[in-house]
Amino acid sequence: MEQAQKPLLYGYFRSSCSWRVRIALAFKGIEYDQQVINLVKDGGMQLSNEYKQVNPMQQVPALCIDGVTLSQSLAIIEYLEETRPNPPLLPRDPKKRAQVRMISDQIASGIQPLQNLCVLQKIGETKLEWAKHFITRGFQALEKLLQTTAGRYCVGDEVTIADLCLVPQVANAVRFKVDLAPYPTIVGINESLLQLEAFQVSHPSCQPDTPEELRA
Repeated sequence: MEQAQKPLLYGYFRSSCSWRVRIALAFKGIEYDQQVINLVKDGGMQLSNEYKQVNPMQQVPALCIDGVTLSQSLAIIEYLEETRPNPPLLPRDPKKRAQVRMISDQIASGIQPLQNLCVLQKIGETKLEWAKHFITRGFQALEKLLQTTAGRYCVGDEVTIADLCLVPQVANAVRFKVDLAPYPTIVGINESLLQLEAFQVSHPSCQPDTPEELRA
């Protein structure tokens, strides 16, 4: 019997969207291969005609799995959840599921895109101030929201898609020198999640394309 081909993840070590998908794959125990798409080398591999055939938006991640190529990190993670439901990344309770999606969308749509590489390249010299402003603005709202939903993690005590969005965004906040002191709930959840194996093995510091000086 022919062995099924491993999923292939197109990504970049520092991409927070790629990291979300890496966490999901690790959490669900899915073996996969990686194809590095360096977002800065030679002007950005994502802009090549070859990669445009994979993802016309010329962004990472993209995942080839089960004979289909998917882009957009949350759509990829939802597909993994629907086709490989154990261990789950969505609660069974409808209200909690809605909370998970609300938090995920707040990060993935309301915070992260505003400090995406293509945006910062357009901003120019003020990109650090821009990123800090919008992450801070987002975290002020997110902290209040998490105070109403959190247990050990974003929604209760089980790892969910919301947590997969939170950790990479906190890493971005640190990278852009955002003061995290006003956000103890965010910081506490992040610290708890980083103790879990799925978050450790998927970390940007230990990917195939991680520069040597940034390796853990």
